[in-house]
This record gives sequence, structure tokens and C-alpha cells, in this order.
Amino acid sequence: MQDNKVADTTLITIVAIMLLFYFIYKKCIKRKERQILRTTSSSSVMIVIGSGGHTREMLCLVDKIGSKYSPRYYIIADTDQISEQKVHALEQQYKTRNGTETEYSIHKVPRSREVSQSWITTIMSTIYAVLYSFPIVFQLKPDLILCNGPGTCIPVCFAGLILKWIHIKQTLIIYIESICRVESLSMSAKILYYLADHMLVQWPQLRNRYPKCQYIGRVV
Repeated sequence: MQDNKVADTTLITIVAIMLLFYFIYKKCIKRKERQILRTTSSSSVMIVIGSGGHTREMLCLVDKIGSKYSPRYYIIADTDQISEQKVHALEQQYKTRNGTETEYSIHKVPRSREVSQSWITTIMSTIYAVLYSFPIVFQLKPDLILCNGPGTCIPVCFAGLILKWIHIKQTLIIYIESICRVESLSMSAKILYYLADHMLVQWPQLRNRYPKCQYIGRVV
């Protein structure tokens, strides 16, 4: 019960801080009209890789988006060696299949939360992950951040939001909810629900329950 209360308090605090920055941005800076990145030009994309099913879903999606999204910056938790190997394998497969090599790089960040980690220590590890992620995102300044639910995406997306709010880069944030989320959004999606530019879901039930979501059917 105590852990649940701490989890709820943590979630509310994170959302409140993000919303505060968002409303300040809305008041001080007129939001520019934004569109999905055009297919006629190459756009850099930052791809947040989770682990297990998150990795499989995201890499299936990356394999479909084509070479117009380049360079590709993969963000991986520093303890996730398996996903790193899969990223290299995907890029090698793409090179073999298409005869062209897409520029990409892998950047490792601390996990916001390990499996079974207590919510009390999660607060500290999340703050550390945020501080670690900011320099990477600010240096690379991606046109697009693409994520699908791992906790690692929260610090990365937060850094992308700051880029927009201080008018450095109009980074587009697209969140694609995992296919396993049928009735309710994941915690990451709930945190980013009002902050992501586009929140895409693969089940119509989620669109009906969360009006801001866009139902796109199964993508992987």
C-alpha cells in the first residue's frame, strides 16, 4: 500500500513539473504550426529502445520507416546489451538488403527504473537519468523522438520538450503505445499523454478511453 502511494505521488509530481513548463511555454512563446516530417527531405530521428518486447516492436517499426530518417540515434539503457546487438543486426540487415548504409549511432543512458526496483529509489534514479540524458539530446538535437513505452524514454522526451520550450529545436515527439496495452495506457504514456505531439495506439479501446490518442491499427 505504501509503495502504491509513493508511486502515485511520484507520477503526479513528474506530470505537474512537466505541465508547469508546458504552460509557461504556451504563455511566453507562440506555438509554431507543426506537421509530420516531410518525406522529401531527410530528418534525424532519436529512437528509444526498451528491452524484450519493446525492443522487438520498435525495431520492426524502424525497419519500415525507410532511409529518409537519417541519421538515426538509438538510445539504449546502459545495462541492455541484448538490444544493442539487435540494433547492430538490424542496421547490417538494412545495409545488405538495400545496398546503402544509413548513418546511425548508439547512445547509452542509465535506466530510470529497473525491474522490481522500489518506487522510493526510482525517484533518485529517474533524476540521475534525466541529468544524463539532457546533454545527449541537446547535442544531437533530433528532428523526431520516437518511443514506445520503456521508462528510459521519459528523461529523453523531457529533454526534447525543453528543446522546444526554450525555442532551440522544434523536436517532434511521437509515442507509439505497445501492442500489449489493450485496455489502459502504460505509466510512460500517462506521463506523456498531454506532452507528446502525437500519441498513437494500436487498439480502438484505448482511443475511446483516451480521446487524445490516435488509433492507427497494428503497426508491428
